[in-house]
Amino acid sequence: MAPSETDVRLSVLDTSPIVQGSTARQALHNTLDLARFADELGYYRYWVSEHHSMRGVASSAPAVLVGRIAAATDRMRVGSGGVLLPNHAPLVVAEQFGTLEALHPGRIDLGLGRAPGGPPDAVAAIRSAHARTEMPFAERLHELLGYFDPPEDQTPTAVPAVGNQPHVWILGSSTASAELAGSVGLPYAFAHHLNPEGLEAVQVYKDAFRPSPMSPAPQIIISVSVIAADTDERAEWLAGSTRLKVLSRMRGKRILLPSPEDAAAYPYTAADREEIAARSQSVLVGAPTTVRSKLNSVLNATGADELMVTTPVYNHADRRRSYDLLSSLAFSCQHPARGTSTGRVTVSDGVSPT
Repeated sequence: MAPSETDVRLSVLDTSPIVQGSTARQALHNTLDLARFADELGYYRYWVSEHHSMRGVASSAPAVLVGRIAAATDRMRVGSGGVLLPNHAPLVVAEQFGTLEALHPGRIDLGLGRAPGGPPDAVAAIRSAHARTEMPFAERLHELLGYFDPPEDQTPTAVPAVGNQPHVWILGSSTASAELAGSVGLPYAFAHHLNPEGLEAVQVYKDAFRPSPMSPAPQIIISVSVIAADTDERAEWLAGSTRLKVLSRMRGKRILLPSPEDAAAYPYTAADREEIAARSQSVLVGAPTTVRSKLNSVLNATGADELMVTTPVYNHADRRRSYDLLSSLAFSCQHPARGTSTGRVTVSDGVSPT
């Protein structure tokens, strides 16, 4: 098949990180600032997470944050990465995201996951174990989708959802979520930043895919953790923060993301450095050319249509700079079914579905 050209979209995944010495309020204001900046740079979509009782994460109410970001930006699609469906009644999720879609037509995404999103005591406080497990995830999904296009006599009705369906995605880091997404004909977002060794899930999704009105062809986002800086040395120094945080968690101590200065001053042992090296492959670190090569490897391994980037650095200015550098990179990708494709991150109006 003759080579064709396609754009590889670039998007943002934001947990509203609370770093050492900061607050949830500052983290949420940083999210709004980064969202406006990403909109100006031409990023295609901006997703926020759902986490509970995690000291380093301020993004706990994605529907609230999605609405605020959508109102503060002009072009990007905005959505959840994701709403953890077992935590919620599908009717309520449909009402929330139907309302968002009605207020911001053509710009809202509803990414859905099945993880608990927090420690056991927080999960129990959100919803009882019985309520979380009485219905399989696939049944919850079908109930949720039914509220957006119900038969005339259906009750109850999610009134603002009727005719206002956001673009629905299945999120996951395993083959189970990939198979479900493919079998129901929904787009799939794979969490490479959580499971870099699990890319076989993408092929499982493609093999299981059945066309649907919601997605006539497979659509794939790969979420990646990236730290870009002007030089490799600077990027490696910035990455010290997240490496020390990971090491501390492995040692049984949970800390907020430390400054790179504190990370550089930490008295690492030889064993510490070995463990960091073994667990650092999930974060792609370097100057623009270095990062581009690493991201191209991910694209070539998956044939993905879109990269969604999360950037775990201490200073907000460094996070902005990382996304600024990434926004101008060009990517090439080998799509097995379509021949060789090249793409460049481009400014998109963000109002048409993927």
